[in-house]
Amino acid sequence: MTRFRPCIDLHAGSVKQIVGGTLTDASEHLKTNHVSTLPASHFAQLYKEHSLTGAHVIMLGPGNQQAAREAIGAWKYGLQVGGGITDENAAQWIEWGAEKVIITSYLFPSGTFSLARLQSVLKALKNDKSKLVIDLSCRRKADSWFVAMNKWQKITDMELNQESISLLEPYCSEFLIHAADNEGLQAGIDHALVQKLAEWCSIPVTYAGGGRSLEDLETVKELSNEKIDLTIGSALDIFGGSSVKFSDCVAWNLTQGNDL
Repeated sequence: MTRFRPCIDLHAGSVKQIVGGTLTDASEHLKTNHVSTLPASHFAQLYKEHSLTGAHVIMLGPGNQQAAREAIGAWKYGLQVGGGITDENAAQWIEWGAEKVIITSYLFPSGTFSLARLQSVLKALKNDKSKLVIDLSCRRKADSWFVAMNKWQKITDMELNQESISLLEPYCSEFLIHAADNEGLQAGIDHALVQKLAEWCSIPVTYAGGGRSLEDLETVKELSNEKIDLTIGSALDIFGGSSVKFSDCVAWNLTQGNDL
């Protein structure tokens, strides 16, 4: 059943909402929609109070580990953590209190998918795939989508399609998929991608990118036949947005009969 899932995006130690395509190593290119004066732990506690399970904490570059640890400290085993996760630190994040870890870039050395690396991460988690989320955040390329890594700037060799989804599903408990070209723009969701994800995936999926209204939750619900969850970020009032109230998203979840 479709539900709203919140997020905590961290950049340089602060909670921020960023236009996804501008996130590069050159700080002058960065476009930020909102920089919160509140710590990551505040949002973690807020989500805990409203039982918003499945929220993701994403560390966008260096300098975010302490903030991420404070977030999961505020809600032990209630948040998923991603950004810089490898086979060497995956288990550590679970020990620190993450419910699940999220991986992307580590799976694509030099932009090429490595099944061996995926298997090594799963092994580090004692082969417990319930602790693993694969982030297949992507960018459009012609009429398709390809997984993007390293702050969504490098396009990998993995096309999102039935074949790639079927390859990865046995190794994880769910997918997180940002439509990077839509991320932070509040210009609407990628309808075609949502429909395809619902067609290809048999495990839980969270879509993020472009959500700008409460009606987008209804749209994702309809397009995906209630199979895909939606993250709304920049449009939310708690992140400086004006078009979506956090309280309305919480209420919407409750009306769906979700077990929250």
